[in-house]
Amino acid sequence: METVAHGTGPHAARASLRLLIIFTFGFLFAWPGGCAQQPGRYAPPAGTPTVRVLLLENQQKVAVSATDMPTVHIGSQDAGQQLRFPAGTAVPVSLTPGGGWQIGTVQLGSGEMLLEQSADGSLRIDKHAYHGRYRFVPVGGGRFNVINDLDLESYLQGVLRSELFPNWHDEAYKAQAIVARTYALFEARTDGAARAFDVYSDQRSQVYGGIDAETPRSREATEATAGIVVAFGSPGREVIFKSYFSSCCGGVAQSASDAFGDDEIPPLAEQNRGNCCSESPKFNWGPLAIPKVELTRRLRAWGIWRKQAFKDIAPIAHFDIAQTSRFGRPTRFMVTDARGYRYSIRAEDLREAVNTDAGPNGIKVFSSFFKPVDHGADILFTEGHGYGHGVGMCQWCAEHQASQGWNDEAIVLGAFPGAKLVRAY
Repeated sequence: METVAHGTGPHAARASLRLLIIFTFGFLFAWPGGCAQQPGRYAPPAGTPTVRVLLLENQQKVAVSATDMPTVHIGSQDAGQQLRFPAGTAVPVSLTPGGGWQIGTVQLGSGEMLLEQSADGSLRIDKHAYHGRYRFVPVGGGRFNVINDLDLESYLQGVLRSELFPNWHDEAYKAQAIVARTYALFEARTDGAARAFDVYSDQRSQVYGGIDAETPRSREATEATAGIVVAFGSPGREVIFKSYFSSCCGGVAQSASDAFGDDEIPPLAEQNRGNCCSESPKFNWGPLAIPKVELTRRLRAWGIWRKQAFKDIAPIAHFDIAQTSRFGRPTRFMVTDARGYRYSIRAEDLREAVNTDAGPNGIKVFSSFFKPVDHGADILFTEGHGYGHGVGMCQWCAEHQASQGWNDEAIVLGAFPGAKLVRAY
């Protein structure tokens, strides 16, 4: 359940936290305290923005199947044509050596390709159904990305169940809907403005499973909070911010500034949450032993990937906690190699480095909230707490609070001190 939005982590971190001013997505209105669900089939509120989700990246071929004829457009000026797919059969989509598209045996022109569904959910990409439409975007070398454009509310219905356990309380689901909506809006208006998509479909943003991942609870939570976001600022001038969340804070939430180097604002400050998320199986973890030889290899790989000094590190001698928050959570570590060279590194960066190239069966640390111990040929990761980066809303805290009778507003505002809930559309 860990996610970067969260973000899983440091992949989505930015050097400074950018606040999103109100006029970039429309007026914000104070939340009246609840939203009545509309009878019959749910329709997103008027003004619901579109979110562009990167489903697949750097692909050479994907399988597409359809129960109704989709319309295909090549380039912005193409009027489009309908394609008939064989019933119950997946058809490969690829780029020809000349750069044109090929769907099954049908060859089409070059450029960005848009597939519009004739009925919602009638077109499947690698066996998965999604709302909205699909864009196939060439990225060079005969490869392409697949991007799902859909309304934000429908997107959230496919996010909530992917982020929370199915038996968790309704108020936890509604709190997650508010936070996930805010996160997606922020990403769309910041990083998304400079690229062909707004969010990833995995833990680099927040996990999105499409129509197949929807449940009655995820739909109801989305509908009950439609258009509601969390914002911060003086009355009448509130702005949304990057509303991080992660699985389990381990009792101490760290600030976005310590974790990612973002600007400091009160809603993303460090917090002592005590035993609120102690029901999580990762509230306490360890000790975990990783050989120094293996850690050296991983840190070098991370250094090459990140273009950091760790690419040249000698065999690791030991780790030490260099700095903690006022609540005792590590914020920086010092890594010393066999030459005596010392490397200061942000705690979240170290977690990412330690987990780099670990492989499916390699030992990984669950958070940066641990105490390292030199143990001969190994480093022991002891006194571990939490799962994920621990910034913003802790999902296990949210579930515990929901079980104690907290409503979604109280959960969200407890996670982001000084913020308020507002209506974005």
